[in-house]
Amino acid sequence: MNIPVLIVACIMLLAFIAHIVGGTKETLNISPNKENEKLTLNWKQAMCAFQMLSIDLFVTMVVLFIISLTEIIPFEYELTIILSVVFLMWGVVWLIQLLWLKSKRKEYFLLPQWIIWFVCSPLLYWGA
Repeated sequence: MNIPVLIVACIMLLAFIAHIVGGTKETLNISPNKENEKLTLNWKQAMCAFQMLSIDLFVTMVVLFIISLTEIIPFEYELTIILSVVFLMWGVVWLIQLLWLKSKRKEYFLLPQWIIWFVCSPLLYWGA
């Protein structure tokens, strides 16, 4: 059993649940007035993209549980390193977007997903 990878798998399970339940509810709350067709179309695109991330979180979670609890993947080390880099990139891109959007300092902590990615990345590297 690979404990660091199992920790990340459990974090991803929680992230997946939070994304589906809380994230969907929050995104539905910002639904624009249906009469504004352009804004409605943009919102629907954002909602679809948001749900595509749910699939990414789910697949990543399943792969991490497989890596942490079994020995069936022959390229486990390489896959774990790749996932470590993906998590690092998620964190970096999140921060870049917050910078690009000229976010206030407190918004970095109101949108703390980047912290999760920066915690998970070294855990995966360690678990590799």
